[in-house]
Amino acid sequence: MNEVKANPKSIWMLFMLLIPLGIFGQSIENWISYPKNKQMFQKMPNLAWSSDKSKLLSNSIFINPTALDQTIDGFGYTLTGGSAYLIQALDTRTKQALLQELFGNKPNQLGISVLRISIGASDMDEKVFSYNDIPKEKEDLRLQSFSMHEDKKALIPLVKEILRINPRIKLFATPWSPPTWMKDNQETKGGKLLPKYYEVYARYFIRYIQEMKKLGIKIHAITPQNEPLHPGNNPSLSMSAEEQLIFIRDYLGPQFRKNRISTKIICYDHNCDKPEYPITILNDPEARKFVDGSAFHLYQGNISALAQVRTKHPDKNLYFTEQWTGVKGDFYGDFMWHIKNVIIGSMNQGAKTALEWNLANDQNLGPHSPGGCTECLGAITLSQGIQRNVAYYIIAQASSFIPADSKRIKLNSTAHLPMVAFLRPDNQICLLVQNEGLEKQKLPIQYLHKTIELDIPGSSVSTFLFKL
Repeated sequence: MNEVKANPKSIWMLFMLLIPLGIFGQSIENWISYPKNKQMFQKMPNLAWSSDKSKLLSNSIFINPTALDQTIDGFGYTLTGGSAYLIQALDTRTKQALLQELFGNKPNQLGISVLRISIGASDMDEKVFSYNDIPKEKEDLRLQSFSMHEDKKALIPLVKEILRINPRIKLFATPWSPPTWMKDNQETKGGKLLPKYYEVYARYFIRYIQEMKKLGIKIHAITPQNEPLHPGNNPSLSMSAEEQLIFIRDYLGPQFRKNRISTKIICYDHNCDKPEYPITILNDPEARKFVDGSAFHLYQGNISALAQVRTKHPDKNLYFTEQWTGVKGDFYGDFMWHIKNVIIGSMNQGAKTALEWNLANDQNLGPHSPGGCTECLGAITLSQGIQRNVAYYIIAQASSFIPADSKRIKLNSTAHLPMVAFLRPDNQICLLVQNEGLEKQKLPIQYLHKTIELDIPGSSVSTFLFKL
């Protein structure tokens, strides 16, 4: 992971020059969410710093704006084909208002800065397809039948509309399955990519990126396979670490280099219980040249797995790319678990993104493929209006206050309460703090020559914002 380099001496000299001008007399803005009562993002009265040094406590959390770590790409969702279909079906006025709410950067808008999309169908598309579907027992080594007509029905037009609202949004793309003719079982579900098709499948990725570029859509990053150790979904593919290593090292990476593709290659894209998977790939001196980093989900394992990979390969980036919420879940429990692990946890482990799963579904939890997820709850439900569900608020708690290109501030301690801090591009500092206990907690903060003791209510998540 590349750390942001700063000149501490120059910055502190600037601070000393600004202090007499009263820059640090500015107050702290505060928002609190009480998920038990679904009272979200309540604006509280501004708080005031103290310059009384006698109030300094030994257990203070020190916020040092020069102690910077990863620069983040931001927060968002997976925009599945099913999500795109539902949003595109809204009347024009409702759709535009919703897109502004999700992707705009004004007050009361989420400011989503990252979207994950599927290369071909995911299991949250109404039907399964690839971009090279041909009759069985046939092959198309020149990709003459390559076609993105299914995505042009809803997904691509919607992405274009989103880009008009936020041209800087970063798109991560991943396949759920190659075309069936490239697989040993000739099926959309499970199976393996046949080695004899590694080269043509690498060109399939190139073709996808180039075709999207022609449409005005830049793909920021790809992963070779969604959940490569979960071949039970429809569509899906089984791909071991060794197979993915060979595919990247000998085929995908060289094809990217040959065609001057700047899109990043990110390996793994699966659970935190197998950090050895990305480590195996990154340990290979040739494969690692093509790999920007590794991506994770948290259906199994512990979020600390990201740190294990970072310790072995500190020059490679980390991404958190998927976590679902289910229709049978509890709003309070899901919100607090996801804030602790997906938002605060992944960021403190060095992740550049934190993404929730499906953006939208209907009242029947569709569309989804035959055999696809039947309990996945979208961030919004579109059915005779717009219902905002728990994943909407999980991402909003971060994306509304922490824009892309913010830099994480390394705190001296986070043992007292789960928390994470960022230096934003506008030189404001955002502190996100969670209190899972029932009782109010005191949180002493020291920032330069100022101090404050924050009250963090029980069963809440608080966001604090103040000027650098």
